[in-house]
Amino acid sequence: MSTHFDAIIIGAGQAGPSLAGRLTEAGKSVALVERKLFGGTCVNTGCTPTKAMVASAYAIHTARRGAEYGMTTGPISVDFARVMARKEKIRLDSRTGVENWLKGMNNCTVFEGHAQFESPREMRIGGERISGEQIFLNVGGRAAVPDLPGINDVPYLTNSSIMDIDHLPQHLVIVGGSYIGLEFAQMFRRFGSEVTVIEKSPRLIAREDPEVSDAIREILEKEGIHIRLAAECIHFAKHADGIAAGVDCTSGEPEIVGSDALLATGRKPNTDDLGLDKAGVKIDERGYIEVDECLRTNVPHIFAMGDCNGRGVFTHTSYNDFEIVAANLLDNDPRRVSDRIQTYALYIDPPLGRAGMTETEARKSGRKLLIGTRPMTRVARAVEKGETEGFMKVIVDADTEEILGAAILGTGGDEAIQSILDIMYAKKPYTTISRAMHIHPTVTELIPTMLGAMSPA
Repeated sequence: MSTHFDAIIIGAGQAGPSLAGRLTEAGKSVALVERKLFGGTCVNTGCTPTKAMVASAYAIHTARRGAEYGMTTGPISVDFARVMARKEKIRLDSRTGVENWLKGMNNCTVFEGHAQFESPREMRIGGERISGEQIFLNVGGRAAVPDLPGINDVPYLTNSSIMDIDHLPQHLVIVGGSYIGLEFAQMFRRFGSEVTVIEKSPRLIAREDPEVSDAIREILEKEGIHIRLAAECIHFAKHADGIAAGVDCTSGEPEIVGSDALLATGRKPNTDDLGLDKAGVKIDERGYIEVDECLRTNVPHIFAMGDCNGRGVFTHTSYNDFEIVAANLLDNDPRRVSDRIQTYALYIDPPLGRAGMTETEARKSGRKLLIGTRPMTRVARAVEKGETEGFMKVIVDADTEEILGAAILGTGGDEAIQSILDIMYAKKPYTTISRAMHIHPTVTELIPTMLGAMSPA
């Protein structure tokens, strides 16, 4: 005997709770199932705790530079336990907020446990069975642990387990030179750890244009972070002083000895223990649930949102998945995944804000391009703050005058990029910004200047 609901939502990450709110407001009965921590990756091991730690690292770094701003201080020390306590309070408050919201929601029944399909419409949670007219999967992902030689012979951290570390690493060795790895690299360097980043590619964050990668490497190396690129044959072994990471690079020592190792080598979806075969739901070769433009699986009443569908790996893409599903099912508003423009940020200091195509991608499209750049040394706001590292760059279609993409690596870059993104969504020409009057002194005010100085490329 099973309890029947209008909708079953599996997972209390970014998409699930908001969808539960919309469905219950529409008079639907909803079962929401969470097997571990309310709030999903963002609240528990992703954005919320990591950005809290980034904020602590930024404050510590600024304090060390106090003399530049006319502030007299003594030696700056780091109380790592207090850093982690601050992070934990912010994380717990966010998690509790999500849990209380769901458990207080009318027409929503919360189940805590592991849900598995018994049939296309029926699921089992421990000893209970529930069924639903529609089922929404928001099961997220987890750290991918590569099969590196010796990795099982040494203790290692992932982006999840490092959130609960109880000591400041003496020397943190990070495998992976992309977003997760670089954010942890800079914050732990600022906390006082020696840090080495090992990356298999010939440059950091290989999806970006070379000058972006090079600028980020320069920023990190200036802070004393060791970067090892083109690393082949990465392997691990126990060492008297901790952990030995062996690498075959074009330069540098063949072995790095660290106290702790962090694997920041990507994510994989939590789809392998849902019983998807019993529901007939298709997954691809990487385990991601296949969905159409409206997030519907091959089984018409089952939808997949967030990291598990392979259509995005960010909190904002997960939340947008919820918006697309709700718009189509409840608002008679035919929104699609392909409507959105790729956008994200790298939260090192200074941050990188990205929207749309890279220059490399734009050139591959065969369009005639206009490209504008401006160093942050020529942005008054950055000069006044004493934060002049980085640059801004925009790519425009010379024929249509539409902005194809932009990158702002610099103070406020994660916020300033939004003005460009909004014009891209509006499908307006770049002159909409170049003719706009912006507030001085801001980072955004230099976007019109940059656009006005573009040249064919």
